[in-house]
Amino acid sequence: MSERAHFPADTVVVHDDTDDLVAAAAARFVGVVVAAQAERGSASVVLTGGGTGIGLLERVREAPGDIDWSKLDVFWGDERFVPTNDPERNDLQARVALLDLVPVDPARVHPVATSDGEYPDPVEAAAEYSAAVHAYLAEHGAFDLHLLGMGGEGHINSLFPHSDAVREQHELVVAVPDSPKPPPVRVTLTLPAVRRSRHVVLVVGGRAKADAVAAALAGADPVDIPSAGAKGIESTTWLLDTDAAAALS
Repeated sequence: MSERAHFPADTVVVHDDTDDLVAAAAARFVGVVVAAQAERGSASVVLTGGGTGIGLLERVREAPGDIDWSKLDVFWGDERFVPTNDPERNDLQARVALLDLVPVDPARVHPVATSDGEYPDPVEAAAEYSAAVHAYLAEHGAFDLHLLGMGGEGHINSLFPHSDAVREQHELVVAVPDSPKPPPVRVTLTLPAVRRSRHVVLVVGGRAKADAVAAALAGADPVDIPSAGAKGIESTTWLLDTDAAAALS
C-alpha cells in the first residue's frame, strides 16, 4: 500500500522569494501551536536547523501571536553530535534565535545530548533521546508540528538517501555515524518519528532543490528521496519558493 493511502494528500504553497517563504513558515508555526494549545492545553514542536529553519524562529520571536510559551514542548528533528558550545549545534542556534528570548519552561525543552556530556557515545545519546520521545508520545499521542528543511538530494533531518537511518522502520531515534555532510556524527529522528506528527511542514528554497522536490511530490521511494517519506497525520505542507518549485508541472 502506498504512502498516500495512509496520509492526507500533500499541500503545496509557492512563495515569491525566501523572505515570504520564511514569513509563511513562521506564521504556520504560530498558527499550529496556538490551535493545539487551545484544543489540548499544550503543544509540541520539532525544530529544524539551517538558515531557513533558524530564520523562521527569528520571525516567530518577532511575532509570536498568542503562543503560551510555558505550555510548549520543544524537540529537535536531528542534532550534530558535537560539544555543548559548538556553533554547529541546532540546539545552540535555536536558543540564540528564539528559546533564550521567550519564557519557555526549561523542563519542556528537550535537546539531544552533547558529545562532551553524560552520553559521549552517540548510540547511547540516541537511546536517551528516544526515551524522551517515547515518554512524550506515550502521554500526548503525537507531536503537533514537525518542521523540516530539505537538502538538494532530498535528505531531511539527518536521513540521507540509501542510509541505514532512512531505512529504519521501528526505532524513533537513531545515531548516524557517517553523515555525508559534516559534522559526520549525528543523532536523528527517523521517518517513523516524523509520521507521529499531526502536522508536517517542509520549508524548502532554492533551485538546487527543485528536482528533489518534484521527485518527492511525485511519490519517490523514501530510500531514494527521504523527504518523500515525510507525512503528517493530519496534514503535510510543502512551503516552497519559486526556485524550489521550478520542476513542478
